[in-house]
Amino acid sequence: MKKLTLLSLCVWFIGRSLTAQGTADDYNRAFSLQNKLKDKVFYSDVTPKWIGDSDNFWYVRNSPQGKMYILTNAKQKKQTDLFDQNKLAVELTLATDKTIDANRLPFTSMKVSESLDTLRFVYNDFNWIYSIKNNLLKKGDKVVSTKSGYWGTVDEEREGKPVTSPDKKTVAFVKENNIYIRELKTGTEKALSTDGTKEDYYSTNISFSPDSKKLAVMRIHAATIRQLYLIESSPADGLQPKLQTRDYVKPGDVLPVRTPVIFDLATGNKKIPSNDLFKSQIDLKGFEWFADSKSVLIEYNERGHKVYRVLEINAETAEVKTLIEETSKTFVNYNRYFRKNLSGGNEIIWMSERDNWNHLYLYDRHTGKVINQITKGEWYVRDVINVDEKKREITFSANGMVPDEDPYLVRYYRIRFDGTGLTCLTPEEGMHQAWFSDDKKYLVDVYSTVNKAPVAVLRNAADGKIILPLEKADITELLKTGWIAPEPFVAKGRDGKTDIWGIIYRPTNFDPTKKYPVIEYIYAGPGSQYVPKTFISYNRNLSSMAELGFIMIQMDGMGTSFRSKAFEDVCYKNLKDAGFPDRIAWTKAAAAKYPYMDINHLGIFGASAGGQSAMGAVLFHPEHYKAAYSSCGCHDNRMDKIWWNEQWMGYPVDSSYAASSNVVNAHLLTRPLMLVVGEMDDNVDPSSTYQVCDALIKANKDFELIVLPGVGHTMGGDYGEHKRYDFFVKNLMDINPQGWSEVGEKK
Repeated sequence: MKKLTLLSLCVWFIGRSLTAQGTADDYNRAFSLQNKLKDKVFYSDVTPKWIGDSDNFWYVRNSPQGKMYILTNAKQKKQTDLFDQNKLAVELTLATDKTIDANRLPFTSMKVSESLDTLRFVYNDFNWIYSIKNNLLKKGDKVVSTKSGYWGTVDEEREGKPVTSPDKKTVAFVKENNIYIRELKTGTEKALSTDGTKEDYYSTNISFSPDSKKLAVMRIHAATIRQLYLIESSPADGLQPKLQTRDYVKPGDVLPVRTPVIFDLATGNKKIPSNDLFKSQIDLKGFEWFADSKSVLIEYNERGHKVYRVLEINAETAEVKTLIEETSKTFVNYNRYFRKNLSGGNEIIWMSERDNWNHLYLYDRHTGKVINQITKGEWYVRDVINVDEKKREITFSANGMVPDEDPYLVRYYRIRFDGTGLTCLTPEEGMHQAWFSDDKKYLVDVYSTVNKAPVAVLRNAADGKIILPLEKADITELLKTGWIAPEPFVAKGRDGKTDIWGIIYRPTNFDPTKKYPVIEYIYAGPGSQYVPKTFISYNRNLSSMAELGFIMIQMDGMGTSFRSKAFEDVCYKNLKDAGFPDRIAWTKAAAAKYPYMDINHLGIFGASAGGQSAMGAVLFHPEHYKAAYSSCGCHDNRMDKIWWNEQWMGYPVDSSYAASSNVVNAHLLTRPLMLVVGEMDDNVDPSSTYQVCDALIKANKDFELIVLPGVGHTMGGDYGEHKRYDFFVKNLMDINPQGWSEVGEKK
């Protein structure tokens, strides 16, 4: 019996070693996959640039020989070389003493003159000008880098340049928190207000009426701006740590209060409207004057997001009336926004989800009543491209209009203001992206799906008819690498009725006779939908991990966007839901169809909101998810930025925030968990991760923590990615990963 046991152990050890060796090969394949797939798709990635008001556009054709710059004339249906690439390469080589390959010209930010005779581009941090006809190249000034500021910086509107009146006779400005005007002819200054203080001051965003006789401005009651504190532990320019701060407003914080004030410049009188229609503000935006200078528009976003109003203020009486009002029992998704005041001043086009789908409405500006609903049906308007007031037509994009296909696929349409004449401009199945000419006569349309390569065509924008085929992608070389296209997969959600759409990725050495553990990549919330719909040869979240021997999946459960309002509302005050009942049903359906998907060994990972959801998966659904990797998660919605969290979780901050908190629910952990955080993350407060660690420690829970010094908001970078590989190999395959020195470097 002892001999048999020993023999069994030896066989187990040998098998284990072989499996581990195979894993090392898988790691190397995973690390090199991106480079292996790079530059294997040709005649794709068409991004046209229309040239001014002309019928011409250019784009880069990625041929097997290299980049070719193609000029197209839409009217003549003619394509030629934009310029002689060999000549330019020679001139650039002579000017820089660097060998320039004509098929791989290294410049960026190229612009073409309307006369088609001059190129302007950036190379090696300098601006260059090239005369095509004369073959002359001139080096210009050094490019001045413009660093974008921190996204969350609060503009208190205390600083700003003087504003000149339309008649050019007066300027208005803020001095010592008050509004002043100065006559340009005489230089005479006059204070319009005297009640401004540091705590109650006038904004520098000043708006003159079209007739220059009035101005509108917000008086702001200030609020203390919360600061996010970050410790840079390992600064590159010194030994000692550095403290950095950022503006960072969180749910429940006190916000500034804005009051519109209208000044009459002739009399100095001011009008202050009643705030009855805009009391509880998360935002109050203004101003838009009507052409007659008699009234001005502002927009009110109520805190808690259940009310959104477009308001008109009478400049003479300060009377306020509602032109448009959106209300919801959950939230008005104000991110789905479009409004256009038509030039006659009598009508407004407005976007709304009020009938459970995102659509366009035509309003009577004077009565505040809907004249007619322009678009209607169980589909979703995405963007308005153009409003032609003369023809009374709208060009827009939408998804979900075609039955029996992926409802997220975007097409382009045209419709009349009265809701008639709906015309599809891009009818082929696929995710379409269009670039319209400035005069809206033509459009370049590029369409694909995740498993069908891109096609680019030139169309007539009036009827969508194809004028000229441009490119059709060639994936022959990609297929030679063993690349397997992701599979779109659809299954019913929690209600047994609603279709949930996702994708399945398989490794390039896929063998259907084997069993594969499964890993889900997650991002959730109504900000968007997240499953890719266009063709890409390499998916940074899914492709490489599949090479380790996993089936990778991603789907959009309920609580995400671009479906119905009811589909979206599932997340309200319940971000921990994250569509999990739909995800679980979808995954079980996929495993039922494909028995090689071993969902008894199912992991999940994500970052940011996806990091919150990934940890939530193993807290709230441990029977389904067996391991989670969570990076930079907003683990408690009270700790994260106001605009994301109050939008979906509501205001005031209540018990629903605690119910969705990974910190509060950390004691539920029974599965392996790896947490990752960048110490310089100024998107999601790193303390959100540290607090969940604190709760896990107090609950005596086992977990792993990776802190990345000097790193901001991240999935983990190369180091974190390797740790993620190891984590899932160990916990889903039951294999101790190879030592890092035994596998190749990430390439």
